[in-house]
Amino acid sequence: MIITSHRGAGFSAVDSMEFRRALGHFATGVTVVTYAPEDADEFRGTTVNSFTSVSLEPPLVLVSLGRATRAAAALRPGSAYAVNVLHHGQRDLALWFASRPRSSSGETAPRIPRSSPEGTRVEWEVRAGVPHLAECGAYFRCVAQDVHGAGDHVLVVGLVEEFQAYGHAPLLFYRGAFEHLRRPAAPQPDTEIAREILGDFPELW
Repeated sequence: MIITSHRGAGFSAVDSMEFRRALGHFATGVTVVTYAPEDADEFRGTTVNSFTSVSLEPPLVLVSLGRATRAAAALRPGSAYAVNVLHHGQRDLALWFASRPRSSSGETAPRIPRSSPEGTRVEWEVRAGVPHLAECGAYFRCVAQDVHGAGDHVLVVGLVEEFQAYGHAPLLFYRGAFEHLRRPAAPQPDTEIAREILGDFPELW
């Protein structure tokens, strides 16, 4: 099925749901942004697939958060947070942190690991005072440098202070559904040739 906007009608005629469905043709990974709010004695997280690299020197990344989310209200310049990249076996975590509020908040999970009514188990690790999700495919511990309003979202640019990647096959999101790679690429050796190839494509990460 082809999704199209009304040609020549301008942005005011764009149907937001159709626009979202069209954007869904761009396959992404899935992350959970985790943080410890200053006004509550708990860890929180929210599922985000709008995550991208910004700069290598200095190391900067960006996440886009809906203005109405508690994460957008909590993250300000200087705030510490982590971007946890989910692997293909963590679909339940993606759904847990993306869920609508059930009691006080759908973004919130307790510090003490427990099984949710849906059977999802949330395991926390703390590094430099920042909560992370255990056993993710990768994580980036960040400090927010700039926060920009953009329409109905907030763009948070973070300086990466620590990261680690484990090489697990990723969880993907495509056209409104979670997917996984049928044939994950083999790890590429860190050789001079590999670095030259990456240098040929400076905008591919």
